[in-house]
Amino acid sequence: MSLWLMGCFMGLTWVRTGGRFDFKEKNGWEVTFDADSQALRLSHAATGARTEGVLSFFDLDRWQGAAWRITGPKDGIQGRLSLVDPEGNVGGYLVPSCTDGALQIHVIHRSAQNFRGKLDFQGTVSLGEDTFACRTCPPADPSVVQMASGQADSLLNDSLFDPKKDVVFRFQGKSVGLSLEETAGSKSRFSVDMTAMPHEPRYASLQFEVIQGYYKERYVPYYQPINKKRCPSAPTGWMSWNVYFDKAGEEENLAEARIAAEQLKPFGLEFWHIESWQENSDNLPVSQFHNLTLKAHEGQFPHGMKWLADEIKRMGFRPGIWTVPFGTGEKTFYEIHKDWFLHDLEGRPMRNWCGQYVLDPSQKAVRDHMERTHRTMSQDWGYEYFKIDGMSGRGKSYSAHFYERDKVRSAFKDPCEKPFQLCCEALRRGIGEDRIWLACQGHYTGPEIGLADAGRLGADIVHPNHPPHWENYLNQARTTLNQLFVNNICWYGDPDTLLVGTSNPLPMVRVATSVVGLTGQMMFAGDKLGELPDERMRLLQQCLPVCSIRPLDLFPIFQMVRCWDLKIERPFGSWDVVSLFRWEAKAGEETIYFEDVGLPSDQAFLIYDAWEKTCLGSHLGSFSTQVEGRANRLLVLRPDLGRPQLLGTDRHVTQGGVSVLDVVWDAEERKLSCQVKPVPGFPQEYVFHVPEGEEVKEVSTNRGDSLPWTLQPDRTVHVTVEGKTEEPVTVVLRF
Repeated sequence: MSLWLMGCFMGLTWVRTGGRFDFKEKNGWEVTFDADSQALRLSHAATGARTEGVLSFFDLDRWQGAAWRITGPKDGIQGRLSLVDPEGNVGGYLVPSCTDGALQIHVIHRSAQNFRGKLDFQGTVSLGEDTFACRTCPPADPSVVQMASGQADSLLNDSLFDPKKDVVFRFQGKSVGLSLEETAGSKSRFSVDMTAMPHEPRYASLQFEVIQGYYKERYVPYYQPINKKRCPSAPTGWMSWNVYFDKAGEEENLAEARIAAEQLKPFGLEFWHIESWQENSDNLPVSQFHNLTLKAHEGQFPHGMKWLADEIKRMGFRPGIWTVPFGTGEKTFYEIHKDWFLHDLEGRPMRNWCGQYVLDPSQKAVRDHMERTHRTMSQDWGYEYFKIDGMSGRGKSYSAHFYERDKVRSAFKDPCEKPFQLCCEALRRGIGEDRIWLACQGHYTGPEIGLADAGRLGADIVHPNHPPHWENYLNQARTTLNQLFVNNICWYGDPDTLLVGTSNPLPMVRVATSVVGLTGQMMFAGDKLGELPDERMRLLQQCLPVCSIRPLDLFPIFQMVRCWDLKIERPFGSWDVVSLFRWEAKAGEETIYFEDVGLPSDQAFLIYDAWEKTCLGSHLGSFSTQVEGRANRLLVLRPDLGRPQLLGTDRHVTQGGVSVLDVVWDAEERKLSCQVKPVPGFPQEYVFHVPEGEEVKEVSTNRGDSLPWTLQPDRTVHVTVEGKTEEPVTVVLRF
């Protein structure tokens, strides 16, 4: 006997035809329950959301765990299913209902009967192309923020998200488990395991909810999936302002670029970005700079900006340039184009952060000027990366906020409802569809997110003419948490430069390295590279290239969460890289509870301290450690396989996410093979765990080289890999 259910807003209307019950739908859901197989199938035609599996009900107090039957109504009351115990008595009901996009299956007792029961649903679920599992229900007090590279599973996930359609398929109950089952092409199928408890009113239902326009309707009104054809990965580069401030000219930039070509380009550094190049740009404030005429500062850039772009390309980098197209400090330009600018009722020029004279965005001639100047920088000069500043992410002195003020709007020459959007569109036309755009002080609520490739998150990492302080690093972490949920989905986040110089202790700059490197955001260096000790240059190298990482928590986080968990899945294995931060100045104990980071509590994990290069043993359920104040522990959690296995590497903060190509254990031949991608001229270390009872006989490569090794007291073997080319190298440990 099959029972067919189709959801409507106020409940379900059943029409019985023979042994089948049909339900007329009004809200997009089609629901089928087959009483013979206990199979439930749900589909949502408008979004392509589908799930099918088996419903099971168990009485936890009686019948020795025997399952009850779920069948049609026994009393003529349509709109609910009956729960029939092993003696044939109806002890309760399943009542489906539908509100908005949510289909609920409620478990209710019958009459005065009172039992502890459990309703299970186990099945498969799919949504659309490029779908991934995630969490969309924010916890009341988040203790962890999740990220993933690859289709990594987490027990915390409660939803699927299709970024192409901007659709969420959410599951709620007493417990929800989502895991990847298989992938065919770009479409993945997941398994789902849900429970409801009738004796716990809060968890007495299973809920299946489709949310259309998840980002667009809540957070990102101009939502578009990130354009990975133009910008396939988060931009990387170097920029001068945070250490040179406004004093770096062509000489300083090229001197730094020569060092970067040796030390950072082999690891993946891509862009070389020029700041403060305009006339009068050697001293703050920005409002005094001659931003609109394309005249370079003759003292600092005597050969001009096209010449500099060509020199940058000769070094193997892509040139980038900073612009502020909304105002100027140049009185001559203002006098010539006075009617282009905004004035108050007394005729005085309006001013803000962008200029002593601010352009009127309502005028087409003004927007045409923005377009022309940026086309010149792009097509004639050859710049490929544009950092356009003064946008919408900060206070009243930035353009979007400024243009929304009533007094400013009353000064517009022409009627204009969306001035900032029109400016953004003109800027994209100017730089061209193939250029990379960082919206500096942009924001995901503004129109720039549909046009730019990246957005600067917060304030500068330094105060002018000062090195970074702890409060700057703390703000870098805070703004990352606030906006991480749009990174690599709508655009790439820019947390500002990663500064690792000696003005701060090593533990503090390791905090910044983890904030930038574990999240998959943009990575721009900004130190004087020639002054960096090797261990600090290594931190920059360990963030290159940016690993493809997306958020798993699809909501903003405003608490200073201490535990940041990156889950990595590759064909050869899965592992977690967890940063335990200590935001306070005082040292203290921090604990990872495996369930809190979406890992099974009954699985043992080997824990490796990546900063100290030490194995901390195998642990079950949790792990506690002391963390210095204003520091972090960078820990690698790998399932303890009970045999030799890879633990970590000093190549990248993701501990193999960008450099390990394959890992194979051959039990018959007693050998562990690890294929890695070398960086020519730069040795990199790989660390393996050897359990008690195993003896390493030899370490070699596929090229026949014998590699030196020593078994450490923590049962690790450290192996150094070098390569003259980028040709993969396979390290082989024989036992």
